[in-house]
Amino acid sequence: MGKPANPTAAMLPEAPYRERFGGPVAGIDEAGRGPWAGPVVAAAAVLTGPPPPGLDDSKRLTAKRRAAIFAALPGCARIGIGIADTGEIDRINILRAADLAMKRALEALLAQGPVAGAVIDGNRVPPGLGLPAEALVGGDGRMAAIAAASVVAKVTRDRMMAELAARHPGYGWERNMGYGTAEHRAALARLGVTPQHRRSFAPISRLLLEES
Repeated sequence: MGKPANPTAAMLPEAPYRERFGGPVAGIDEAGRGPWAGPVVAAAAVLTGPPPPGLDDSKRLTAKRRAAIFAALPGCARIGIGIADTGEIDRINILRAADLAMKRALEALLAQGPVAGAVIDGNRVPPGLGLPAEALVGGDGRMAAIAAASVVAKVTRDRMMAELAARHPGYGWERNMGYGTAEHRAALARLGVTPQHRRSFAPISRLLLEES
């Protein structure tokens, strides 16, 4: 069997979560744990109407389709965005920084209206969210609110990396989004480390050690 024409139609219903939590349910996801440069970005979303057709895990969508869904989501969802920058990643590590970004995204969402509980993509719940929460492995492809958060986090971070690429040309961040591609590695050898590089990541820390 092929992939359904509208993946959203096959996703888990949110009604059981709303009943369990007693109100609106936020889906939470993040983008940017693995790159060597740039922030980690999280989004939290509560659906307020039918989601855009074709909503899916952001990794399964083309850049054009992600942008179209991103533009449509404010008409059917409340959205909060949270960011942890490179300095925070290096100070507290990437796992805690991703948790911090998700907490900030939820706080931004709560400022817009009530949220009774949250479902987070993955196998763990970040500590200190302040409301009931569950983890859902593969949630960005299984629950519409998490898929919406996935798209928002990915598009927001990609656009931030394009802006950073203009400030730090030569690394190809507008294409590789800060991941350790051959292009990025070659630029590091040629141009060196920028303030946007994650010094706590082994490839960057090794390069800094070699330069010292």
